[in-house]
Amino acid sequence: MNIKKILTWAGIAFLLFFLISAPAQASEVVNGILASLRQAAEAVITFMQNLFR
Repeated sequence: MNIKKILTWAGIAFLLFFLISAPAQASEVVNGILASLRQAAEAVITFMQNLFR
């Protein structure tokens, strides 16, 4: 069996276990990731706006 396939399924199993066993913490992790992505996007937008002024 392919090691990549094994690691993918293990990762999915871990995520499902984390979501089921600790849903409040899992939602906090997702919110943190989304907040980081939003801040990164806002930084890029600010950079582009300042670049073309």
